[in-house]
Amino acid sequence: MALNPELKEILACPKCKGDLEFHEDRQEIHCLACRLVYAIEDDIPVLLIEEARPLDTAKGA
Repeated sequence: MALNPELKEILACPKCKGDLEFHEDRQEIHCLACRLVYAIEDDIPVLLIEEARPLDTAKGA
């Protein structure tokens, strides 16, 4: 199941409030401005700054 398109329109990075890139095939959300990767678990975005990982260590980044 994919993320709801309406949800994707309103989500923003919790750190910088900027735009996000959705990579549902990898179950990830990227913030290029902050260089952070947020997980998608069971079709739920986990937008917790303390649980994000650096984009440089992201799978396939």
